[in-house]
Amino acid sequence: MKNSKTIRIAHINATPQDLAGNNGIGRYVIMPGSDGRAKEIAEHFDNLQVKTHERGIHLYLGTLQADGEIIDVAAIGSGMGCSSMEIYLHELFHLGAKRFLRIGTAGSLQSWVKPGDLVNVQAAVRDENTSLRYLPPEFPAVASLEVTSAILLAAEQLNLFDNMHTGVVHCKSALYAREFGVGPLRLENETYLNLLHQSGVLASEMETATLFIQAQIYNHALQLEAHSPSGRVFAGAVLGVVADAEMGYATGKAPKVVEQTIELALETVRILALQEM
Repeated sequence: MKNSKTIRIAHINATPQDLAGNNGIGRYVIMPGSDGRAKEIAEHFDNLQVKTHERGIHLYLGTLQADGEIIDVAAIGSGMGCSSMEIYLHELFHLGAKRFLRIGTAGSLQSWVKPGDLVNVQAAVRDENTSLRYLPPEFPAVASLEVTSAILLAAEQLNLFDNMHTGVVHCKSALYAREFGVGPLRLENETYLNLLHQSGVLASEMETATLFIQAQIYNHALQLEAHSPSGRVFAGAVLGVVADAEMGYATGKAPKVVEQTIELALETVRILALQEM
């Protein structure tokens, strides 16, 4: 896994020392899609340090407090789509990060999943090409149980449990073609989305499949090297629903649910870190 052909750090301004911490576990990394949202997350950090990059995706380093303990954390945008997530996750892992929590937005695929709701992602439908360069489509893209469980605990503590859904989401490569029916394959895309709806898939987004597949591969590589908690990779995701099942964007509820995903992510990191100490 870690050889000269795979290690390339060209898109993050950081060293392994920047991602170290938490007694060998490494920093807990929160990954929204955009740099702007990463900056919003970092406003909650103590001891903030910003490592800028010419591409505009900056790394925010800091700490959180929980029950008197200091937790080393980071925030960085993943960019949009699995191909961008793949680059940043690869570099973060090879810099030493092993704990990843994506936060983002999604469109609902079910009538009971409303704009303003939250989704705790258990697994992702791999309707994209990036993760297929790593593992065949039969291999499931599944979140770490440790993270999904911590998200549920955090939602309960923050009184967000009533609008939380836990389950499978759809991860796609094409936003406008697949989700909004643009282009000559409109009928094919509509049929596919209806299949997902009939299968009970909760919502649609663009990054989780690659996150989970890469985390699985990295976890296996580290387990071959060291059988210890610090030698494992965890990954999970929290999504805020901003569009209903008819693809109507709910602008009024978007800012609130984005704030809730940030709040939930920070509390999830605190819970997970305390469990691992």
